[in-house]
Amino acid sequence: MSHKRIPKRKAAMAAGGVVALGAAAILLPNANASQDGASNDAAAAPRTLKAADASDLASQVAGLLGDAFAGSYYDAASQQLVVNVIPGDNNNVIVQAKKAGVTVREVDNSMAELEAGAQTLKTKATIPGTAWAVDPRTNKILVTADSTVTGTKWDRLESTVETLGSGMATIKKSAGTFRTFVSGGDAIFGGGARCSLGFNVTAGDGAPAFLTAGHCGVAEAAWSDAQDGEPIATVDQATFPGEGDFALVKYDDPATVAPSEVNVGGGQTVQISQAAEAEVGLEVIRMGSTTGLSDGQVLGLDATVNYPEGTVTGLIQTNVCAEPGDSGGSLFTQDGLAIGLTSGGSGDCTVGGETFFQPVTTALEAVGATLGAGDAAGGAGEEAGGEGAGAGDAVGGEEAGAGEEAGAGDAVGGEEAGAGEEAGAGEEAGAGEEAGVGEEAGVGEESGAGVDDGSGLTETH
Repeated sequence: MSHKRIPKRKAAMAAGGVVALGAAAILLPNANASQDGASNDAAAAPRTLKAADASDLASQVAGLLGDAFAGSYYDAASQQLVVNVIPGDNNNVIVQAKKAGVTVREVDNSMAELEAGAQTLKTKATIPGTAWAVDPRTNKILVTADSTVTGTKWDRLESTVETLGSGMATIKKSAGTFRTFVSGGDAIFGGGARCSLGFNVTAGDGAPAFLTAGHCGVAEAAWSDAQDGEPIATVDQATFPGEGDFALVKYDDPATVAPSEVNVGGGQTVQISQAAEAEVGLEVIRMGSTTGLSDGQVLGLDATVNYPEGTVTGLIQTNVCAEPGDSGGSLFTQDGLAIGLTSGGSGDCTVGGETFFQPVTTALEAVGATLGAGDAAGGAGEEAGGEGAGAGDAVGGEEAGAGEEAGAGDAVGGEEAGAGEEAGAGEEAGAGEEAGVGEEAGVGEESGAGVDDGSGLTETH
């Protein structure tokens, strides 16, 4: 992870901007083209939209429908937002929802009933190795139990679910064990712990900093970019367990330039324009120091996970794989939106499993930070998401941006950015031409500290 003092003049240059995602774009097909064809005044057909826009539309429709709103999700196949509605005796709510340009589905369980069911689980079945989140696609609470939930613990969980009533919840058994994904190895190092850097940010006092998992932040106070190396950053705030799993870590050198981008290996980066809320059905990509790139879908929001260390609430549930050392790593979209920080889960990238992420928006609000390093990084300033900030065609998003002022230019993609010899994500790092998924996805056996930590800063050897 390079933490050079890159001159601001050079960091602001734009010679080609963001490098294309390359093989990752093949791995993750561009199914997100926006076609806002339908008028809000017509209820003839639902709008087609990019997945990243679905969350904003869902919030608007939820406010419109009030108690009749029972959750929503993004249907990637049709590129439409599906909204669950409790119609009752008022058919007008369905008309209103259709006018908003969504697909309406009548369901039985209201959000109030589902939230009450989740509260019952919290009160009666907070058992290590369990997790639950509302699944709007089934209009039920999805309860997951790992391999440690057996005997009387399983009986207790099952009986609690039964008390919720028929059609309120389902139980899924996981073959793995819920754990936080911290390990000893490479990426960012704190004592005997290894984690992944999530997103560079600017702290409330203007200092350069980054976000990572809270359980990493409470495990160690000082973090280095090399095993047994000198610390380069110190934990400022950390939350875990409790209402989230996030930490703000400030760089010790105030002159550190922290680009707002994710390095996906092989000298390729994805510019991060802004933080965004997740929506069930959203296609997402995770970058971690152990397994490199992996993709999947958001399965649930506001998830509760009962780790051995304690209960964590407000997480995003996905089917994206992760392994020890990936903790804190970036969860983002193909068109450059920051979504989450890797928290934990079960399984691995061979058999799969359930994985949970801290929402970036919640973490930023809690620590008082903003995404990116402003003008110094050429990143998420006033033009975020516009012609001067996004990932553009380089990552498959037609409207994402990536004009002449797209990113940090030569300073983040060229000789001084560490995309060359210092990048550590070259042939031995394993995130090269095959997009970093599979055996070569993360840190190969010969790579040492070679994989980038997801910050757009390159690692040193």
